[in-house]
Amino acid sequence: MAMNHTRRDWLRAAASAVSGAYLAGTTVGRAADAPTAPVALARCKTYNPAELTPALQKMFDQLGGLGKLVNGKTVAIKINLTGSPTYRLGYEPLENTHYTHPAVVAATAQLLAKAGARRIRVLESPWATAEPLGEYLLRANLEPRDILGAAPNVEFENTNYLGFAKKYSRLTVPFGGYMFPAFDLNHSYEDCDVFVSIAKMKEHATAGVTLSMKNCFGITPCTIYGAGAGIDEPSELPKGGRNLIHSGYRGPSKSAPQEKDPKSPRLDTWRVPRTVVDLVAARPIHLAIVEGVKTMTGGEGPWIDEETTAVAPGVLVAGLNPVNTDAVAMSVMGFDPMADRGTPPFERCDSIVKLAEAAGLGTRDLSRIEVIGPKIAEVRFDFAAIRKQRRSMPRPPMGTRG
Repeated sequence: MAMNHTRRDWLRAAASAVSGAYLAGTTVGRAADAPTAPVALARCKTYNPAELTPALQKMFDQLGGLGKLVNGKTVAIKINLTGSPTYRLGYEPLENTHYTHPAVVAATAQLLAKAGARRIRVLESPWATAEPLGEYLLRANLEPRDILGAAPNVEFENTNYLGFAKKYSRLTVPFGGYMFPAFDLNHSYEDCDVFVSIAKMKEHATAGVTLSMKNCFGITPCTIYGAGAGIDEPSELPKGGRNLIHSGYRGPSKSAPQEKDPKSPRLDTWRVPRTVVDLVAARPIHLAIVEGVKTMTGGEGPWIDEETTAVAPGVLVAGLNPVNTDAVAMSVMGFDPMADRGTPPFERCDSIVKLAEAAGLGTRDLSRIEVIGPKIAEVRFDFAAIRKQRRSMPRPPMGTRG
């Protein structure tokens, strides 16, 4: 994807490449023609701006520079603040385990502004709340001013509900969708020229891994897709998690586009990967960043019923195509991006990267992806080996795990 393409250009191209509507669960079969773009890797051992900012700058330069992508434009950045701010993995700060680290967000905002971004909007739909995003960060013991002060044109919006707009934006899935033909989302996901996803490098209990694409599962507002969503119209305030998508026990608010096939499997390991691909097709990612300076093994958060450990891979991944970027990030984690259901990390679930490739969004084939910077083997942190060892050990009884 050329760096000066707008969202509308991207949608037209995607619609042309993947024409027609496909039933949920079918294979689109466009893998051989799925697009590819370079992916940059960098070692980065700390969140110190003196190390972090130059590492990101070099990666962005290797990808062709941010200027052609963002100069004079509104940029939206989706971060990841999964789970309640009260959750902790031992005594580790949330940003060292499962939240996108504010230093990465701030450094990215600073470099976007330096490249000419007119406006930068930091977005997230935090757990079942409509409180201002800055207040939520404070509850997580994070300082919002570190992000807001990174550039003169940075602002926050909680996209878990209607927010500052008078109506939701309807974004359609160009290839017809696996699960949903379109989504009703906070206006911020439409009112931007460039969309950036900054994800934490982690495993995931439902989706195998959570990287730049899975990060976009959180763009769905809980007022429409949450457990307490209104039946006919969106609720005024978000209530509950996104159980409607996970289990399909009921549909979203009736005013929003409904699931294509009400008889599709009610398994979260089937539904979530397909919904993620639909969301990424409807709201394309122009710049994908996967942050693995510090993170955790065992799942996406401390609440996971598996042995979890804080780790420091010391790596950053960035690319212009989220499928390519996530495929490289998977390899950095020791996983095969060509893996299918039944193979780690997709023992229980369908592969997001495979489904995205089949929908024509990007290739997962490493032989077709140019990797810039150090070789994958040189920065690999073997989540796969840790996973294998963890699952080979006898598990303590429920209620005795720390």
